[in-house]
Amino acid sequence: MQFASFYPFLYQILKPAFPNCLWSGALDKKAIALTFDDGPHPDYTLPLLKILERYQISASFFFLGVCVERNPSLAREVKERGHWVGLHGYDHRSFPLLTPVELKTSLLRTQNAIAAACQLNPEQIRDVRPPNGLFTPKILTLLHQWNYRPVMWSVVPEDWVSPGISVVAQRVLQQVTNGSLIVLHDGYCGGRDVAQIVDYLVPRLQQQGYYFVTVDSF
Repeated sequence: MQFASFYPFLYQILKPAFPNCLWSGALDKKAIALTFDDGPHPDYTLPLLKILERYQISASFFFLGVCVERNPSLAREVKERGHWVGLHGYDHRSFPLLTPVELKTSLLRTQNAIAAACQLNPEQIRDVRPPNGLFTPKILTLLHQWNYRPVMWSVVPEDWVSPGISVVAQRVLQQVTNGSLIVLHDGYCGGRDVAQIVDYLVPRLQQQGYYFVTVDSF
């Protein structure tokens, strides 16, 4: 079962309930953010980078630690092309299923893998997107205690179930507004179509006056 039509309503409920998460940017500006989860992937991330480079836009990537360890040069390529990098946990296990020790270990292991691959100080990598968008108030408290910033979303086209390029694109175009934080995937689920989706979306969003920023500017 697909839940794409449910996410806009869920966003309206969760954003005011959990204001200490980043849900979107400023509503009075046409700045929007493309974000990509679950990479880097050896087949899907590089074609995506080429599309982003063609349009000269920067995006934000939330890496899985295990994928960075398998593809360190690709992770470095993402960073060297001017994109923002954050954490998506080590192996995509939902944060509520982890103990506090396991959660901290997952984040630190991912943080260190990204830092080593991208030649960054681990302290520079502090944005965290919970896998599957799942968290609890306790998890948010822990993330803030550990000096991480939870980064969520406002547009979720459910690309990971591969409903088709045009379907994903139309969902984004129907939901996008000022400050939108758009979630797509360049990993195993959804990554096959991501370059084509972005290639379709970017010029249409630009025609509507939107411009692209990374989440650090939100």
